[in-house]
Amino acid sequence: MRFVSTRGQAPAVGFVDAVLGGLAPDGGLYVPQTWPQISREEIAGFADMPYAQVAARVIGAFAEGEIAQDDLLAMCEQAYATFSHAAVVPLVQLRPGVFIAELFHGPSLAFKDVAMQILARLYDHMLGERGRTQTILCATSGDTGGAAVEAFRGRQNVKVVALFPEGRISEVQRRFMTTAEEANVACVAVKGSFDDCQAIVKQAFQDPVLRQAVDLSGVNSINFARIVAQAVYYFTTAATLGAPARTVSFCVPSGNFGDAFAGYVAHRMGLPIGRIVVATNSNDILARTFETGRYERGTLTPTISPAMDIQSASNFERLYFEAGGRAPADTARAFEAFAGDGAIDVPPKAFAAMRELFRGVATGEDDTRRAILQTLDATGQLIDPHTAVAVSALDRVADLTGPVVVMSTAHAAKFPDDVAAASGVTPGLPRGGADLADRPERFDRLPAEAETIKAYVRAFAEG
Repeated sequence: MRFVSTRGQAPAVGFVDAVLGGLAPDGGLYVPQTWPQISREEIAGFADMPYAQVAARVIGAFAEGEIAQDDLLAMCEQAYATFSHAAVVPLVQLRPGVFIAELFHGPSLAFKDVAMQILARLYDHMLGERGRTQTILCATSGDTGGAAVEAFRGRQNVKVVALFPEGRISEVQRRFMTTAEEANVACVAVKGSFDDCQAIVKQAFQDPVLRQAVDLSGVNSINFARIVAQAVYYFTTAATLGAPARTVSFCVPSGNFGDAFAGYVAHRMGLPIGRIVVATNSNDILARTFETGRYERGTLTPTISPAMDIQSASNFERLYFEAGGRAPADTARAFEAFAGDGAIDVPPKAFAAMRELFRGVATGEDDTRRAILQTLDATGQLIDPHTAVAVSALDRVADLTGPVVVMSTAHAAKFPDDVAAASGVTPGLPRGGADLADRPERFDRLPAEAETIKAYVRAFAEG
């Protein structure tokens, strides 16, 4: 399997190089040259298969020839043994025909664990075979950093620098990063927004001197391994609900578009999906795009669903490339223009292709709070604000067929104050995180300046 850049100016690489590289050297994102297929018979069989085995099959479709299947299965079994639920991603019925996929049973109580736990083991395996060490630089709007720190802390071949926007994530989210004691972890509170953090990461990857000096890599959803690892739970949840004989739809709270694009990956691999509803908060760049065809950055507004406070969704470039007929020159021009002007119009044919699968819905703060309270009253279950955005959005989409799965991306205890304000009930942390508030924190504060942060990364990496 070979991987190409969405911008067409980087050489094709194998799975290992795509994963260890993260972002392509030309600033594009890696996608496979061709989409591997999983048969309807295999998909039906996933319903009775342990999660780790499904993960090894789906990820193995992209890693074939570079990682032995037995090694990949062993890594998947180790990764998902860290989850507190035997099903890894259990389904809970919300109401007739509507289910919640609980993606938060991993070590940092967020859906990012599903990909990050296997990604850490892939890195161990790949770097160990090559005798390399790497520096991982990631930007987080709340959950990526915590999941990365939990997955990579203490590992010998990797150092991690996690950037987060100061004051714009919850205390619990922050503490999952900043209470790590291991010397291979550094956390930085950036005086800016998540979009600022993400832009700095992209600039760092496009600095050839820094990239070579510290062997830079990324575990944000720019890394294709993150995407394919998240595609696994689309297969498992759909198979549990009767796929491929039944078509299943999904409603996904979305910020950087990685989780929703993972559904597109599953669809391209053969999973019948009716619709993917992209649910946003008031930072609605994606919702507007899927309804109007114009991808235009707006004013960033802080909300109670902070992981979605994003006005530049990196993974949209992958969808633009695919829907536009895989034209790298067009993709490069479009996203270079977006970086400068903050707006592009999706070509009509590409927009029509996107609309075959995607719908976009934005939800305000009042509706988000209302969804938390109504879900508690109807089911006795507390949901976090990001899941509530999706639950609220679902009621405003008419053209859904078959069962619908809402992706529940975080445990309610990661946002205790906002959940309590909406529901009157304060969620408690599960047993493994009960002492989180008592652990000492360790992090640095830096301005949102690329050169300052690049110098910090180099100094930390070089020890």
